[in-house]
Amino acid sequence: MKISTKGRYGLRILIDIAANRTSKPRMIKQIAQNQGISQKYVSRLVLDLRNAGFIKSIRGVNGGYVLAKPANSISILEVVEAMEGEIAIVDCLAKADCCNNCLECPSRHIWKSANDALKNSLGWLTLASAISGYENKI
Repeated sequence: MKISTKGRYGLRILIDIAANRTSKPRMIKQIAQNQGISQKYVSRLVLDLRNAGFIKSIRGVNGGYVLAKPANSISILEVVEAMEGEIAIVDCLAKADCCNNCLECPSRHIWKSANDALKNSLGWLTLASAISGYENKI
């Protein structure tokens, strides 16, 4: 499994919003400039992040986007899976009918262990831990 631009940029957008030290919501233009992502793409990803419940929009002249819940309650695993779908490093972990040997495969348990380790690591990491030390850079 390779995490796509959508997943990577989605996480970067959330980190940008979470690391904002001002009391003002982050505007798409600010996020795009900070992250080097086009405004058009940021706009699309922000909709996905909002629909997933990570951010909410504030309307008005001083509007923009803020986190919908505390940064320490958003795991990196949640973000990646919201943007990419379930993490599965090999096909047989996502669908049992990927091959004729899937359920009896001698290497499947190895891939499952590796996949579980990845998911545990990403589940343990939070948005709050991701912004630690990054806050002063934006």
